[in-house]
Amino acid sequence: MKAVAHDNRSIHGAGILLGLILLLLFCLLGPCTVAAQNGQVVVLHLDDTIQPISADYLKRGIERAADTHAQAILVELNTPGGLLDSTRGMVRDILASPSPVIFYVAPAGSRAGSAGFFLMEAADIAAMAPGTNAGAAHPVVELGKIDDTMKQKILNDTLAFLRSYVSMRGRNVDAAQQAVENSKSYTDQEALNLHLIDVVEPNESALLGAIDGRQVKRFNGTVQTLHTRGATLIAVNPTLREEIMDRLMDPNLAVLLLLAGALLIYMEFNTPGTIIPGALGTLLVLLALFSLNLLPVRYTSLALIVGAIILMVLEAKFPSHGILAATGTIALVLGTLTLVAGPIPEMRVQLATAIATGLGFGLITTFLVRIVWQARRNKVMIGPDALVGAVGVAQQPLAPRGQIIVHGELWLAESDAPVAAGESVRVRAVDGLKLLVEPVQQRVPA
Repeated sequence: MKAVAHDNRSIHGAGILLGLILLLLFCLLGPCTVAAQNGQVVVLHLDDTIQPISADYLKRGIERAADTHAQAILVELNTPGGLLDSTRGMVRDILASPSPVIFYVAPAGSRAGSAGFFLMEAADIAAMAPGTNAGAAHPVVELGKIDDTMKQKILNDTLAFLRSYVSMRGRNVDAAQQAVENSKSYTDQEALNLHLIDVVEPNESALLGAIDGRQVKRFNGTVQTLHTRGATLIAVNPTLREEIMDRLMDPNLAVLLLLAGALLIYMEFNTPGTIIPGALGTLLVLLALFSLNLLPVRYTSLALIVGAIILMVLEAKFPSHGILAATGTIALVLGTLTLVAGPIPEMRVQLATAIATGLGFGLITTFLVRIVWQARRNKVMIGPDALVGAVGVAQQPLAPRGQIIVHGELWLAESDAPVAAGESVRVRAVDGLKLLVEPVQQRVPA
């Protein structure tokens, strides 16, 4: 009986052990595996022009996805376009990303204009929300006039750049080229029907559910299955540095900083020792130069701005009844208006900004320079020299000496010509504590 009982306990223990093993396998192969496969999706938001700061932001998001071994990178896009150089760098980062990249034009009313169209087509998954549009990607050259041959070269180079990855993504190359050659723009349904995008979904959750289980062919030729349904979303927000630098990319702000800084530095030169205007003005000018260094700037416009300032200074030295000042103000408005050669209106100085800053800076500068110039031409109004040319009144006959009152003070005066009491005299020199004077009006001999 003891042997039988022992065998029963052994069988019972083996059953428990087998059950634990099965439970562990179920956990590893069942829901736990799904959770591991679903993993994480890194989410970025590009809601601005495409420029070096947005390129850095995207690169940081791709690096974050690589560090966390994320299933995918979801970029919510809304942009009017931007710089082609920044776009090329961003496309390069997208194609080399270890994790699949999903570009999603959203929410409704958003667009992937110009440079945004290039980014969307480079993604492993291109998606749009209802009520969005994409396209109008013709390259715009604003750095002066170029001949037709150069324009054709730029267009052909841009088309080749687009074809180099659109065909690899299996999308409609001809329709994509139409967006560049003829500035064609597509609605979400048009883009879907033309195979420019892969899916149209109303929100992020629906999009991740729709592409779950889809196989994507990476640019390096490997095939990867997406497990995005129920994935944990990791938001990558812009850093404080990126937010500040993004604001500085506004050409209107750059112009305001530049002119305000120039005025403060001018004030420091005319009132040495105040320190604060000079320090603040230098900071503003440096910030403006940093911003303009990241933007396509016309150097002829910078020369126009410098020439405008010179004309305003000359107006104070050589009064021209306002002609020099008016010419300088017009030159300043034109210089600031054409300073930034942005490919899209959002990256250019607005007309209202150019007029407001040009007129304001012109009037203030002309007024301040005129005051300073007049002050330097005026004679010193302190000490003995301040008395020369002053008019006083004789308190007693000067024959040749007597007392006079000048500026409310009683002085000993001497005159070469006789002066009666109460007659006005003008100070012509100072000799120690004695004033040398002359009558304001010579007496007519009888």
